[in-house]
Amino acid sequence: MNLVGIGVDIVDNSRVKKLIRNKAFISRIYSTKEINQSKKIKNKTNYFSKRFAAKESLSKAIGLGFRKGINFKDISVLNDKYGKPFYELNNNVKKYIYSKLKVKKIKISLSLADEKKYSIAFSMIHK
Repeated sequence: MNLVGIGVDIVDNSRVKKLIRNKAFISRIYSTKEINQSKKIKNKTNYFSKRFAAKESLSKAIGLGFRKGINFKDISVLNDKYGKPFYELNNNVKKYIYSKLKVKKIKISLSLADEKKYSIAFSMIHK
């Protein structure tokens, strides 16, 4: 598979800790699936920080940012049964990626990490 996009983002966890106190922020940035999953997580700050970084890193890999009708909630960051993170994209994001990158099929790799102060995400799009 050929690499067609790469993105990375780092987030200061203390910034997200303040933001997630606001329910409007959570509902504007995170999908219903992410919010429901967070109820099972003890360290909510790092949970939400990693997902925020992941959404930003994917937007960089696409070369888009959050515009052209695409917003944070269009991208969900979930985990498989082994804990491996993956993206779930709505059709609007998929269509944009396919047309912008001129591809018919993609694979997106995601890596997340966190420490006390920071969370980081790294995304690669392959065709």
